[in-house]
Amino acid sequence: MSSHKTSFRLPDTLRNWPWSRNVNPHYAQVSAASAAWLESFKVFRPKAQSAFNKCNFGLLASLAYPLATQGQLRAGCDLMNLFFVFDELSDVGDEKTVQELADIIMDALRNPGKTRPHGESVVGVIAQQFWQHAVKIASVSSQRRFIATFDDYCQSVVEQATDRAIGRVHDVDSYLHMRRENIGAKPSFAILELGMDLPDDVFYHPTLVNLSTWAIDMLILGNDICSYNVEQARGDDSHNIVTVVMRQYNTDIQGAMDWIARYHDHLVAQFIDHCGKLPSWGPEIDAQLRRYLDGLGNWVRANDCWSFESQRYFGKEGLKVMASRSVTLLPKVNAQKVETTPKVERHRAFSTSRPMPSMH
Repeated sequence: MSSHKTSFRLPDTLRNWPWSRNVNPHYAQVSAASAAWLESFKVFRPKAQSAFNKCNFGLLASLAYPLATQGQLRAGCDLMNLFFVFDELSDVGDEKTVQELADIIMDALRNPGKTRPHGESVVGVIAQQFWQHAVKIASVSSQRRFIATFDDYCQSVVEQATDRAIGRVHDVDSYLHMRRENIGAKPSFAILELGMDLPDDVFYHPTLVNLSTWAIDMLILGNDICSYNVEQARGDDSHNIVTVVMRQYNTDIQGAMDWIARYHDHLVAQFIDHCGKLPSWGPEIDAQLRRYLDGLGNWVRANDCWSFESQRYFGKEGLKVMASRSVTLLPKVNAQKVETTPKVERHRAFSTSRPMPSMH
């Protein structure tokens, strides 16, 4: 990027997206309860907890699951909080540590009735309590798919830690292949299924698989263009599609944003075109499938709205940036000075010897 360029424009990727913003009516009550539950584990120091709270992950869940029941929304809110705690833990851990955390989480999910070992990372009991609640309202098929996709997600986060350690450089194709797992979209989509029972031959139909992949790719692009500024400021932008495109196509930030806009337009067209190309499996399954497809489309809108409405990426300027699409490039700073990214208190996050709080 030329030295005189101090700003860039975000593409309006969802200008033709037919799913509009919608928020769950239980948002305030359920989000607050989930946030209080997570805060009771004291993963973060007070200042970092404040930064974490500004991210408002309960809003993300409430935008993503606007038609969910109160119980389903609680599962969604708790999952968002679990995701981002693990994300913060993995960011400060090496490959071995992240693998240990992944193993703890998956053991907790597979054994929700097991007493967590003394001295284990707090993420184990967070994952366990989340799943103890969610499993009560989840269909058998959604339980199975959630566990499988969360395992894939965890292993992809471990792979990302390896990439960090060895300085692996991705091209666009390899980056998207890896990011489709560690963005956490597939387990998030499983929450859409809690009250459904989609058979495998429906769920793994090639057209539905493609629709899911295109939705995930839109989430990746939307997340990365919004997070790029804070990530480049703290020198943590290697794992971002903007940096990948800049490097692969020898362009600047705006050139990368324009490339991403064109690719996103292609994904939008593909998704909308193929929504009507699924076969019929009968009235009952077709009704569930329509709800699931609406859930995918809504997730794309939800992610975009949350990126500007929370303070995760743009602080208090999010709505202004959403309207103007203009972003002022942040100066390079020490990671601790970027308030939008809370860091864990290591001794609290990686081990605990105190009794664990309950969800209720």
